[in-house]
Amino acid sequence: MKEVGTLKRGYDQMVQAARSGKQNIAEGSMASGTSKKFELKLVGVARASLEELLLDFQDYLRQKGLPLWEKDHPKARQVRGLCYIKNRSYLTYKSYIENSASEIAANTMVCLIHQTNYLLDQQLRTLEKEFLNEGGFTEKLYHTRLQMRNRRRKK
Repeated sequence: MKEVGTLKRGYDQMVQAARSGKQNIAEGSMASGTSKKFELKLVGVARASLEELLLDFQDYLRQKGLPLWEKDHPKARQVRGLCYIKNRSYLTYKSYIENSASEIAANTMVCLIHQTNYLLDQQLRTLEKEFLNEGGFTEKLYHTRLQMRNRRRKK
């Protein structure tokens, strides 16, 4: 009975990490118009949450004695290739996650998390460059105020 409680706690933590990742991506996107600094922070938190979830899936596979697919495993390539399907949605991946053996479902999630992390890493690099080159919202406001002050002084 103790094992059931431990599994439930582990499952709850995985769900929380997944939700946190998704929510921070959404909130970071919403913050992009007003604060690049806050957007950077939220995307970084999302990335960390998904890394935690990735480790949980890898632990699950290890603890169950199931293989972790290598990057070039045929099934991993097949799952990764699904991202190129037009109009993809959860239904594109559903049979790999809900209607498959534990090995396939967990490894599918590992593949999807790797893809998401790759995209988040690209987004973080872009955001960092933008922030360094253009500054954040507060800096832009400050420069605009300075320009206004300087114009008033010249009059």
